[in-house]
Amino acid sequence: MKYSKGLLVDDKVKQGKYSSFLVSKVIKIEPKDYLSFFTNYSSYKGKRFFWKDPSSENILIGIGRCKEIYINKQKDLYMAVEQSWRDFLENSKLMNDFNRIGVGPVLFGGFSFDPEKPKTELWKSFADAHFFVPEFMLSEINGEQFLTVNMVMDEIDVNYEQEIEEKLSLFFDRKENMKPYMEGNPLINSIEVNGEKWKHVVGNVVANLNGMLKKVVLARECRLVFKEEIQTEFVLDQLLREQNNSYIFALEEGDNCFIGASPERLVKKTGNKVLSTCLAGSIPRGENEERDQELGARLLADEKNRTEHQYVVNMIQSAMEMVCKQVEIPTAPSLMKMRDIQHLYTPVKGILRETESLMELIRLLHPTPALGGFPQRLAMEKIRKEEQLDRGLYGAPLGWIDYQGNGEFAVSIRSGLIQKNEASIFAGCGIVANSDVELEYKETAMKFRPMQRALGGKK
Repeated sequence: MKYSKGLLVDDKVKQGKYSSFLVSKVIKIEPKDYLSFFTNYSSYKGKRFFWKDPSSENILIGIGRCKEIYINKQKDLYMAVEQSWRDFLENSKLMNDFNRIGVGPVLFGGFSFDPEKPKTELWKSFADAHFFVPEFMLSEINGEQFLTVNMVMDEIDVNYEQEIEEKLSLFFDRKENMKPYMEGNPLINSIEVNGEKWKHVVGNVVANLNGMLKKVVLARECRLVFKEEIQTEFVLDQLLREQNNSYIFALEEGDNCFIGASPERLVKKTGNKVLSTCLAGSIPRGENEERDQELGARLLADEKNRTEHQYVVNMIQSAMEMVCKQVEIPTAPSLMKMRDIQHLYTPVKGILRETESLMELIRLLHPTPALGGFPQRLAMEKIRKEEQLDRGLYGAPLGWIDYQGNGEFAVSIRSGLIQKNEASIFAGCGIVANSDVELEYKETAMKFRPMQRALGGKK
């Protein structure tokens, strides 16, 4: 799909074919603390997003809403979002002198893990495809900062350049008092939601795996209750301190905020170059370097984890080959080490065919065997039948796409849903024929830790 680069379609506008159009302007600004940018506009709470990649090369922070694309109950959500984004950009007026990916109009959001599973009360505020274009966006690209302002004009005869300048001036003139972080928010209760039932389901799945169904990923929920309302800013600050080598994200919607620090890239597109990540197989970090290396070596040699990992490699390689004219993949995994856990890791590189798009690749990749199972269709059927959880955005593609079709999506694991003074956090693990129920339960408990600690519920 070809994306508009700010086509000036004045003739079409004057002919009355369009009643509204996007106007967008980019300016370069002096670098400032990007988290303060998010925090300073607390009056926009419920209409903000935050994104930082593991290398801190691309940091995007959105304030306000210029355009919303919320889609439910549609067969092909990915293509529906792509078409809506293309339609919105078609007659846009872009004032952008900077050739940078992630600068200018950007669509941010995510998809439901499984739109075919009935939505529960927990996720009622989020659509199956939940995306928006911010009014204002700070982009930090390799240390340089840019501000994009977006607005939709409803009149065809307005002076759009003057209007956008006025909006920009009002933004800079606006002064808000930065809300101080709460010093200590006591945890009142921690509820393991259906913990024993989850163990029972895992046992049944292990017993009933057959020659066709090789792996099923089962997730569970822990609900944390705090004394005071949880501040998105505080949690982001904690995640940036403790999980800085992860994808750190927050997507607000009213009183809800989906937030996390994921180690797992789904796909990144830069021009025709695409990257994906195979991440499956886990073991804790050691208490010292010697123990850490010992555990890493054990993981690399473990047959169960290597088999699990190879399912992911095979599936991602197959998906990439469907849309790429060239694919590169290492012959063996290495280790990705996070604060609490280490994973088997294999990167995948590809050259995308000119006729293909980022959204098409997301459609092919989600869910990978790391989050769904293998083979995909059978695993998803088993999850719908057995899992006691509506995953919502958990484990699903979340990220951004710019007006030129470039972008990046993470697999939104190590995440939680904040709702005022409560938060649901989620974790899952891959169930295969030789899985041990208690060990799998302990693995999910280990995967809860990053969000428990960031929320203030665990040291």
